[in-house]
Amino acid sequence: MATTTTQTDIQQSIVRQQKSEQRKKQILNLVLLALLLLAPAVLYPVFLMKILCFALFAVALNLLLGYTGLLSFGHAAFLAAGSYTTGYLLSSFPGLTTEMGIIVGTATSLLLGLGFGLVAIRRQGIYFAMITLALAQLVYFFFVQAPFTGGEDGMHGVPRGHLFGLIDLSDNNAMYYFVLAVFLGGYLLVQRIVGSPFGQVLKAIKQNEPRAVSLGYNVDRYKLLAFVLSAGLAGLAGSVKTVVFQLASLNDAHWHMSGEVILMTLLGGTGTLLGPVVGAGFVVTLEYQLSQGPLGDWVDPILGAIFVLTVMAFRSGIVGEIQNFMRKNMS
Repeated sequence: MATTTTQTDIQQSIVRQQKSEQRKKQILNLVLLALLLLAPAVLYPVFLMKILCFALFAVALNLLLGYTGLLSFGHAAFLAAGSYTTGYLLSSFPGLTTEMGIIVGTATSLLLGLGFGLVAIRRQGIYFAMITLALAQLVYFFFVQAPFTGGEDGMHGVPRGHLFGLIDLSDNNAMYYFVLAVFLGGYLLVQRIVGSPFGQVLKAIKQNEPRAVSLGYNVDRYKLLAFVLSAGLAGLAGSVKTVVFQLASLNDAHWHMSGEVILMTLLGGTGTLLGPVVGAGFVVTLEYQLSQGPLGDWVDPILGAIFVLTVMAFRSGIVGEIQNFMRKNMS
């Protein structure tokens, strides 16, 4: 009888702790939402939109790297696929609505992610990373040679259009809140995926793939689905980014962009929902500040030094280190 009572108390304690953590997350989400809604009154909306686009890109990679344990060096291909597809459609078909251009761009990245995944997903570790890099370079050279991309000059003058035929997106404030809604949708989707049974399987694969196989899970199928979802979100980020800046360029497809989003994710903290957002904000802000000063030519070396420092001294990233500190000192 005493044993049963003890087990019940433990279960109730776990439930109370989970509810408390859930309330804290909800409060944090509401505070962040309030800050994002008020941000255009303080900061330039286009700069904020750039942060949100890259934050969504980093969140997409984190689903693969932070929760599934797969390091992709080719995610720039999906960003560029969404970017160029949306840019081409909106430039070539004036009657096409902005949201349809973004949807088709995202779908293109989903299909490209499926193709990449079918080729690479059975490989592990560095072999998986190198295959994704090689495939991404093929995509890069395709965009260099394709006649509709503008080659090294890129695709300029992409119209923002009207959202649902009603809201004029040429207004930066209207565009900002649209980008914010897209970012929140992608962020909440990843949050839902991570908390679902599917997300728990992904975490199990990352922690111990042979054990997940022994439990009867089709590991390759789960990893492929995670890869495709990550590619789609990356494409969504690229599509929205093209509409914001009215530009699609080769920078989006270059391997350097894949490395930059990895830096954002690691710096903020892999395996944390908020980490990639913080990392993206930090990197974009740092690049902007450095480019405005005398260290403009030293942006890449400085980012490289930060990457090395993060990997060596702050392996959990900014958000991860804060969470670890709070567990140790507030438990």
